[in-house]
Amino acid sequence: MELPQLDDYARLFLDDVPLLDVRAPVEFGQGAFPMARNIPILNDEERQAVGTCYKEQSPDDAVTLGHELVSGELKAARVAAWVEFVRDHPEGVLYCFRGGMRSKITQQWIFDASGVVYPRVRGGYKALRRFLLDELERSVATLDFTVLSGRTGVGKTELLHRLDHQIDLEGIYRHYGSAFGRMPQPQPSQIDVENELAIALFKQRQRYRNLVIEDESANIGSRRLPVVLKEKMNGSPVVVLEAPRQARIELIFRHYVVEGRQRYQAVLGEEAGTGRWAASLLDALSRIERRLGGSRYAEVRRLMEAALARPAEIDFELHSCWIDYLLTNYYDAMYDYQLEKKADRIIFRGAEAAVLDYLNDAALNPA
Repeated sequence: MELPQLDDYARLFLDDVPLLDVRAPVEFGQGAFPMARNIPILNDEERQAVGTCYKEQSPDDAVTLGHELVSGELKAARVAAWVEFVRDHPEGVLYCFRGGMRSKITQQWIFDASGVVYPRVRGGYKALRRFLLDELERSVATLDFTVLSGRTGVGKTELLHRLDHQIDLEGIYRHYGSAFGRMPQPQPSQIDVENELAIALFKQRQRYRNLVIEDESANIGSRRLPVVLKEKMNGSPVVVLEAPRQARIELIFRHYVVEGRQRYQAVLGEEAGTGRWAASLLDALSRIERRLGGSRYAEVRRLMEAALARPAEIDFELHSCWIDYLLTNYYDAMYDYQLEKKADRIIFRGAEAAVLDYLNDAALNPA
């Protein structure tokens, strides 16, 4: 019986179809899709052994070795995991790297064990990845972007989340975009963020012509923006969000101090999370030491260490001292210099309510 293949890649991504990824864990770690779950047919060591056999002996010998490595109780356990996934996600599909032997065998074993005809992706992961790369370029070429800019702490991300026609780059990249932007968990791989970004753009392209995107550098954390997107942003109109200095200090305090500590505690537990959060602030400061210069770095570090002397207790006044110092002596000057280079592209500036109204009106009444 010839089991079915599926090549409607657009539907898979537009409908968030659950994906059963049967590649080895090392392949999955290098790049995957947001809707995918990895239940491999071969683990990393087994895949390496089969690959070596394929190269040094023959494809038939490699297949025979694969069946020997995955047999008996081991095979039964893997098939049971697939069947559970299929029962939980009857609308899903499966794939391996190229849509070849691994996904075909998985598909057959699922059918043998459950009687369920579960489709596999024609061309596998490689075809899906190629589709997304092509769609990423098409989306960037087709869409118009409005770049939301503003000084540190004005609330750009918060405003962005109040819009429907937007792309949250920092959310996709799992990083807040500055030296202080690291999260407790590592960033996804470069391929992962590209895949997620391509899917987000592809979906939004079905609904909107113009998207709002936050002003970012070429790199967000240790991951880079696609060159075509960064180039498009560099030529796009800019809207500047403004906020009073005290409001900015309060937002930074809430986001990086109060919520920042909570994020680390949620991952590492209260005591370890508190310690790691405090260390992360000092680590972030050290990353801009050269730009600050010796005397300014020494002063702001003194202020930060005073605020962190008792990391289990959070004192707004102490933390506002180092936040205010960094805004005055580093971030505001850097922002003003960067914004000056975009002055000819600024089409609107104002406080939150005015900017929100302007961006929503622009979405309803595009030029």
